[in-house]
This record gives sequence, C-alpha cells and structure tokens, in this order.
Amino acid sequence: MSKNPTPPAGADDIRSTHRGEPDNYTKKGRLRKDIYEDEMERLQEQLVQLQYWIQSQGLKVLVIFEGRGSAGKGGVIRRITERTSPRTVRVAALPKPTDRQQTQWYFQRYVEHLPAAGEMVMFDRSWYNRSNVEWVMGFCTEDEHAEFLRSCPEFERMLVRSGIIVIKYWFSVSYEEQRKRFEARNAEPLKRWKLSDMDLAEHELYVRYSMAKDTTFQYTDIKQAPWYVVPSDDKRTARVNCISHLLSQFDYEDVIPDPVELPVMKDVPYVRPPMHEQTFVPLRY
Repeated sequence: MSKNPTPPAGADDIRSTHRGEPDNYTKKGRLRKDIYEDEMERLQEQLVQLQYWIQSQGLKVLVIFEGRGSAGKGGVIRRITERTSPRTVRVAALPKPTDRQQTQWYFQRYVEHLPAAGEMVMFDRSWYNRSNVEWVMGFCTEDEHAEFLRSCPEFERMLVRSGIIVIKYWFSVSYEEQRKRFEARNAEPLKRWKLSDMDLAEHELYVRYSMAKDTTFQYTDIKQAPWYVVPSDDKRTARVNCISHLLSQFDYEDVIPDPVELPVMKDVPYVRPPMHEQTFVPLRY
C-alpha cells in the first residue's frame, strides 16, 4: 500500500495542549478508561439536572454538532441522551431532502425542528451541510453557496434574538485518525454499514473539506453564535470536554423533584381471561 499523503498545515489536525493529571492518561496519551467512565457518570448526572433546569425555566436550547465523518459527533450525542428524557432532550438528524424540500427556502426544513420552551434540540449535522458537504461534492451551485454564507449569520442572529440559545460544536479529527477509524469499520462486518461512499469521498477530499471548514468559520463564527472546536482524535477526552463545556454554558441549579410516594393499587372487581389463551414468545433462554 502506498504511503498516504500528509495534509498541509492548517488542516484539522488539532490536538489539545491543555491536559489534566499525567496519571489520567495511557502511554499513548489517551484518557484512561476508568477515569473516563467516572467522569462521564458525573457529567451525566449534571445533564439530568440541566434537563430539569431547562424545563423549569422554559429555555429554548439549540446545539449544533458538525465535523468530518468519524469525528465523534454521534458518540457524544449518545452520551448526552443516554440518561436524559427524549421529551426534553431530542435529536434532529435530517435525511436527504425530498424533491419538494429542494424547492423550499434552504433553512425551511430545519425550522420545524427548532426547540420550543423547555426543550433542548441537538442537530446531528445541520444547515451547515450547504457550506461543507454540498459545496465540496458539487451538490449546490457557487451562487447557492455564496448566498448561504451571506444569510446564515443573519438567520442565526434572528434565532438568538427570538430567545433561542445557539451553541455550535465542530469536532476536529486528523487525517491519520480518520483513516484508522475508517479502516476499523471496513475490517469489521458489523460496522461496515457505517462506511459509506460519501465517507470514502470525504476522506479522499480531506484537504477540500479543510478549505470548506475554514471558509465556513470565516463567515459564521459570529459573536452571537460562535463556533467551539472539539479536538477529537481521542474520543474519550472529546466527549467529556464537550459535555463539560456544554454544562458550563448554563448557570443552572439542581431542581430535580423529590421522590414521590407510589400509589397503592385500587381494588377493582375484574376477572382476567386465562393466560393460556395468549401467545407468548418462546422461552429460549
């Protein structure tokens, strides 16, 4: 196999220079599993508190997750939703637009998924498809791309003025680490579905995607809704750093309700039909 090219300086090969205690990391510089699991448990408890605070205060929170394929967006979203209620903290992962949606105002299909009072909505990819995937792959015209870069900052300012809290994360993975993750998916049949033709094209066009990201930031890294970059070569540190930062954006309090007293079953005159009349799943285990 030929040697892979090294991306030029400025590509998404970003590694954090701010580390915790040295003993918390492996010899390869990755966060130890036990440290990660303890911290994740603590952070997930805080996320439940934040969930109740968002409900009690009627906050409208929008969190956008963007980045390259395999950068770890899905992993952190799963950790956030693992202990929270899907009624309060929900995920919007929109599929390819329909023929009708392609004729609409570009932002239109995203608007219906925006949070109402007491909700936090997480976009697993968002309207930034236009300035990244669509632009690099030629799925939009140059005029459509230019119009997006003009209108997106105003659209997000309008969301903020309406009372929506907009938080944007970009997960940054290096070319070498992305290749390792793609190779791991390719080698395991149960994960091969996660390696799409778009992923392969994105890996081949790594530098073009770097250009797209830099251009996107130039126009949309605004004061009202800034971008926060999450170095994600180490998935564990990426997850705990991102969730910790998300929690830090709110001055929340613990408003988890007290335990309730479970009611006693009411005695209602009723005779149930015989159980043998029901069809049960075979007891194979």
